[in-house]
Amino acid sequence: MGVELSKAFEALENSLTDKRSDESEELNPNSTRTPRNGSLPESWTIEDSENRYRIEGWGQPYFSINAAGHVTVSPKGDRGGSLDLFELVKALRERNLALPLLIRFSDILEHRIERLNACFAKGIARYNYAGGYRGVFPVKCNQQRHLIEDLVRFGKPYQFGLEAGSKPELMIALALLDTPGSLLICNGYKDREYIETAMLAQRLGQTPVIVLEQIEEVELVVEASRSLGIEPFLGVRAKLSTKGVGRWGTSSGDRAKFGLTIPEIIQVVDRLRAADMLGSLQLLHYHIGSQISNISVIKDAIREASKIYVELAQLGANMKYLDVGGGLGVDYDGSQTNFHASKNYNLQNYANDIVAEVKEACDERRVPVPTLVSESGRAIASHQSVLIFDVLSTSEVPTDPPAPLQEEEHLIIRNLWETYNNIRVDNYQQAFYDATQFKEEALSRFNFGYLRITERARAEKLYWACCKKILDIARQLDYVPDDLEDLEKIMASIYYVNMSVFQSAPDSWAIDQLFPIMPIHRLDEESTQRGILADLTCDSDGKIDQFIDLRDVKSVLELHTFKPGEPYYLGLFLGGAYQEILGNLHNLFGDSNAVHISLTPKGYQIEHVVKGDTMTEVLSYVQYDAEDLVERIRQRSEQALLEKRITIQESQRLLQNYERSLSRYTYLSW
Repeated sequence: MGVELSKAFEALENSLTDKRSDESEELNPNSTRTPRNGSLPESWTIEDSENRYRIEGWGQPYFSINAAGHVTVSPKGDRGGSLDLFELVKALRERNLALPLLIRFSDILEHRIERLNACFAKGIARYNYAGGYRGVFPVKCNQQRHLIEDLVRFGKPYQFGLEAGSKPELMIALALLDTPGSLLICNGYKDREYIETAMLAQRLGQTPVIVLEQIEEVELVVEASRSLGIEPFLGVRAKLSTKGVGRWGTSSGDRAKFGLTIPEIIQVVDRLRAADMLGSLQLLHYHIGSQISNISVIKDAIREASKIYVELAQLGANMKYLDVGGGLGVDYDGSQTNFHASKNYNLQNYANDIVAEVKEACDERRVPVPTLVSESGRAIASHQSVLIFDVLSTSEVPTDPPAPLQEEEHLIIRNLWETYNNIRVDNYQQAFYDATQFKEEALSRFNFGYLRITERARAEKLYWACCKKILDIARQLDYVPDDLEDLEKIMASIYYVNMSVFQSAPDSWAIDQLFPIMPIHRLDEESTQRGILADLTCDSDGKIDQFIDLRDVKSVLELHTFKPGEPYYLGLFLGGAYQEILGNLHNLFGDSNAVHISLTPKGYQIEHVVKGDTMTEVLSYVQYDAEDLVERIRQRSEQALLEKRITIQESQRLLQNYERSLSRYTYLSW
């Protein structure tokens, strides 16, 4: 047994030596790598990159990798036609559109609406459901004008509507939604003006459904109806006992922020009956949270809601619609599991379960089935945009082989040198403890004045060389001790990227949302580096150090060696929901440039260009006037000229740079 184990250790060490030798060579697309089993060398392929970044899991049917090693986009999904994302970015940069750049693919938005409606149509046919489906898009998910206009246009064949959760969103929906037969779901807190505006929209041919979420809203509705002489379309939002999962699990239940308890719903029914308005109550709404990863939760919720629906119908309400709210998840990591960044069901499973549960409940009580409504924002909008940003520079842990030991060197350095040279598969864990102890001793002696700064530098280089050697061993093992789990992250390079996490991916910072992030080119090369991403903000939280993985969450991302002077582009995918409107101006980095791209028979068409914020625009948000700022700099320059602290040429150069900067993008450009 001992002889076999010794041979195994020897074989693994030999493979590690080969691997370190390979990694020291210059990386090029045609290089070969030696597999662990010692068989013939094999080249890195795009299939290897597909597996590494899991693009087939989260990207189908829109994103893949072509033979050139570039990410491709198929905006129409399975219906054909694709674009090379890297070549598209190059073409957009030639049009003076600087990075970071948000690219919206209008065809993906259309395809998502088509798929959702097709799945419900298939479910309705499968179960012989006598009702229909009317989807609505929650405006809060992405309020950008061009996107909402596209949604309304693409949704017309399906009578797709909008959902407003505030008065400003109601203003958007009233002005843009012009589809006959579509629904305008009115959620959120409401005052008299909100309710009257929604009722009056009926005169424009719209179907605004005022969803009662607070008991106080009932009286406002009754009074407005009598004042205007308009019978409203009403709904009630129920607080289900079914609990959601994940971060938004508290969106349902007795203590949920919105909705009415069962006793309160009965109170609403009684008040509307007393006002001779019970016929206005036509819709039941519920919401159990966003990004529901487990289909069983969805099934439990619709089962409970269906029972409430039939009871309301039998109490005399004129029930016609059942609104299942949001929650339809997105598979951010491609694992197809009930992990919070994934989901264990597909669109068809979702539609089938809703249709089947509602039909069963209605048939049991002989109540006509309702028109089904869903508010699927994340599932519709996430895929349509890709954020492209470039790497500016990197910071790496020094892992070069240490210089030979000199006889007169300090004992701590000699100990570290001995530790480095003796690291093996059978002692790598103990070697890590020893190296860490010697490094801490070096720091302590330096602080007490017993070690020179050059000696401390030498000790730290040896320590990092030990860590690199140990990490090479750990990467080859099926099991890594808990004490060494963080070593990969400790040794990771920092890739400084031209974007703001707070502006472009705020959920990554705020709630640890995972987004697929990967290079959009060089994917025919092996990505041998491990790194985290650091943004431009002067904030230690301005980083991304959690990445999708099949098993759990990775603390590092596989990246290619950065080559100064050559562009290296990364893409953040599935970020089309919530991120744009939640973004903030930390360090005054504003909105990024955005373009809308549609596929054409000859390639693509740029439908819209939305320029990102300039410094002048961002400064105006915090009450600075650009002309006033320029005047202040001019006056100070004149004073410096009088005092001979600056030359006329220098003062003019300063003013020109200052004024030019104010008119430019808030991000870096080279």
